[in-house]
Amino acid sequence: MYVAVKGGEKAIANAHALLARRGRGEESSARVDYTQVRDQLGVLVSRVMAEGSLYDPDLAAKALLQAQGDVLEAVTLLRSYRTTLPRFGVTVAIDTAGLPPERRVSATFKDIPGGQQLGATFDYTHRLLADELADGIPDDPTTSETSASGGDEQDADTERMPRVTDLLGVDALIEPDRADGEDWTDPDPADLTREPTVYPMSRAERLQALSRGDEGFLLSLGYSTQRGFGRTHPFVGEVRVGEVEIEFDAPEIGHPVHIGRIEVTECQMVSQFVGGADRPAQFTRGYGLVFGRAERKAMSMSLIDRALRHEEFGERADAPAQDEEFVISHADNVQAAGFVEHLKLPHYVDFQGELVLIRRLHEEFNERARGQQP
Repeated sequence: MYVAVKGGEKAIANAHALLARRGRGEESSARVDYTQVRDQLGVLVSRVMAEGSLYDPDLAAKALLQAQGDVLEAVTLLRSYRTTLPRFGVTVAIDTAGLPPERRVSATFKDIPGGQQLGATFDYTHRLLADELADGIPDDPTTSETSASGGDEQDADTERMPRVTDLLGVDALIEPDRADGEDWTDPDPADLTREPTVYPMSRAERLQALSRGDEGFLLSLGYSTQRGFGRTHPFVGEVRVGEVEIEFDAPEIGHPVHIGRIEVTECQMVSQFVGGADRPAQFTRGYGLVFGRAERKAMSMSLIDRALRHEEFGERADAPAQDEEFVISHADNVQAAGFVEHLKLPHYVDFQGELVLIRRLHEEFNERARGQQP
C-alpha cells in the first residue's frame, strides 16, 4: 500500500535493511540459534504454536527469531505458512485420559488415582529475579520425587489416570459429557480456517476458536468471569500437561496409524451446579485444551467455555464473556493486530474526505453564528 507513495519502494527496502540490522544486534554478540529458542523458551514456543494453529516447535522458534520476539508477528508468520500446507485428513481424537502426564494436579481432591504430579511448574518458585541463570542442569528428578501423593514411581507411570470429572460422574455429581439422547459419535470436525464463521456456533467450534485465541485476551475475560461478569464459581478439577499419541485415520489402510506425539495442556474446570424439580443438582463443566505448556491459556479457555454455555442452563447473559460473537470475534489476535496496525498505513484519501467535511461544517457553523448576531 505504501509503494504508491513517491519513493516508497526505496523507503521500504531501507526499512527492511534497518529491521534486519536491529534484529541482529551487536555483531560481536553470538547469533541466537533457533534450537536455543526451541529448547530454552519452551513456554513461548508453545504459545506461538497454539495461536498459530500449527504444532511444530522448530518452525515456531524460527518464527520468533524472525519476528525478533514479537509474539503476534511470529503467530502471523506461522499462520501464513500454515495456509501453504496440504491437508491430508483428520487425526483420531486424542485420548487425554490415557496420556502419562509430566504434570497433573487437581484442586478439588487431595488424593486422586495416580497421584498429584507437580512436574515442571513456576507455581512454587519465589518469583525472585536471579542475577544469572544457572549454567548447570539439576539432576533429573524421578516421578516419585515430584509426586505430592499417590503410589510409587512405577504406579504413577503405568497406572491409567482417570479424569477427576469422570470420578464425579460415577455418582452423577457432574453433568455428562453429552446431553441425554445426543449422538455419541463425533461429527466431522469444522475447520474455522476454511469455513466462514457463522453465529451461533457449536461448542466444538467455539473451543476451536478459543484454542487459537490470544492468551492475554482470554486471560482477561476468564478473570472477569471470576469477578462476577460471567456467573462462574470455578474449581480446577484437573490440569494435565504431557505428551499424547497422535493417530491418523488412513482409509486406504483400514486402521489408524501412529504418526507421532505432541505435548498438550488440558484443563477440566468444575463450575457451579445447576438442577431443578426434574433433576438433581449437578456441577457443570468448562474445558480447555491447548498445544504445548500453556496452563493459563487452558484454564482461561475453560472459564470462558463455561460462561458461553449460559443458554444451555437458562442463565441470563449480561457479561462480555457470555457474548459469543464478542468473544470469538475479538479473540483472534492476528485479525486484531492487522486491524489496529493497518491504521499506520496511508489513509490520505480518507482523511482528506474527512478534512473537507469538517471544514465545510466549520463554515456553516460560522455563517449561522454571524446570522444570529444582532
